[in-house]
Amino acid sequence: MEHVMERIRTVELAAHVGQRVHVAGWLHARRRLGGLTFLTIRDGWGLAQVVAEGEEVAALDALEANAPGLGVESVVAVEARVTLAPRAPGGLELVEPRVEVISRVSEPPPVALNKHDLKASLTTLLESAAVTNRHPTRRAVFRLAAAAMAGFRETLLARDFTEIQTPKLVAAATESGANVFHLDYFGRDAYLAQSPQLYKQMMVGVFERVFEVGPVFRAEPHDTTRHINEYVSLDAEMGFIQDHRDVMALLRDVLAGMLAALRARGERELALLDVTLPEVPPEIPAIAFTEAQDLIFARHGVDVRGEPDLSPQDERWLGEWAWEAHGSDFLYVTGYPTHKRAFYTHPDPARPAYTNSFDLMLRGMELVSGGQRLHRYEDYRAVLAERGLPLAPFRDYLEAMRYGMPPHGGFGLGLERLLMQLTGLPTIKLVALFPRDLTRLTP
Repeated sequence: MEHVMERIRTVELAAHVGQRVHVAGWLHARRRLGGLTFLTIRDGWGLAQVVAEGEEVAALDALEANAPGLGVESVVAVEARVTLAPRAPGGLELVEPRVEVISRVSEPPPVALNKHDLKASLTTLLESAAVTNRHPTRRAVFRLAAAAMAGFRETLLARDFTEIQTPKLVAAATESGANVFHLDYFGRDAYLAQSPQLYKQMMVGVFERVFEVGPVFRAEPHDTTRHINEYVSLDAEMGFIQDHRDVMALLRDVLAGMLAALRARGERELALLDVTLPEVPPEIPAIAFTEAQDLIFARHGVDVRGEPDLSPQDERWLGEWAWEAHGSDFLYVTGYPTHKRAFYTHPDPARPAYTNSFDLMLRGMELVSGGQRLHRYEDYRAVLAERGLPLAPFRDYLEAMRYGMPPHGGFGLGLERLLMQLTGLPTIKLVALFPRDLTRLTP
């Protein structure tokens, strides 16, 4: 098929009613009804229905006869006229088509991509993700991920943050924990970065305000619905703060910006997935860690007082309380115990056994961790000695503190966990393009 017109996307068809256009994509579905043949074409944005009759049907049959195997997922180009058709996808049809086959597919895909609901097991969805991610509902999740990252960036750039990219091959574990991926770096020990934490703090000394969107790696032997071993972390760090409450206020605005971007850029995807986004209140309610434990005991009779952290069940209970008491899907829990937090976390001056730190929960699940960091060199030396950690692995990090660092703090937000909570999908593995868990390294 010869054509000179520029290809348009399926979502642009409404602007071309009555005109001949050129579209291209995958053969999503094909059926015959009487003397008509209906083709559904799927591109990266939506669907378009093509109707052939008479000689046009004969031309399609000839395409099949000359080279059998024009199955679904074949790649085709179509030149046709756009008409109004209320029952067709988007209320439009392509008629009087001329079809060109670009890439033939003769065998059916591992799952039926042309069904409204994707009926397949989790294992099939993940093992065949290169194909199953084509389904409109799967694709919608990842387009929402892109919108969320865009909103994150735009909100911080508007506040004069600078985007950075930190190393993912590091010489020391960020938090000196055991859950790191060890590798051989030309005969030397190295690790995959657990977070950009130490580097983004260093860069506060350069830019004052920085953020990063990038992968992090946790060698945690979890097999749960909320953990994967590689995920996208949205990190921010800023200097010249009073305490962790400045970071909490920033995070509130960032979340509002991300949700605004989802509404603006993901309208079709939100509708397809039947997602109702939460509202970010002008001020997110907060409860102190010890008060949260007292509340759980008072409401549920479970004594978690003295525990160093909150369990997933504790988080769910607190999420229920936040909605009942404040009408909020979001809740800050502040002041976690000092011994539970990373060595760089600033203690609460009034209660040194607790920290100027916080977790943010969304609908009863921890989503973000953050807080104020230590900024004085001598404080770092003292806390590393107290915890029995050597100075040498943190030499470059400590150098930034040694030569002057303002009070600073930040947060890290897991993109996949955010998407899981927003979409209501049952496992975090369904919001990762190609998830990495205890057993999965492919695709």
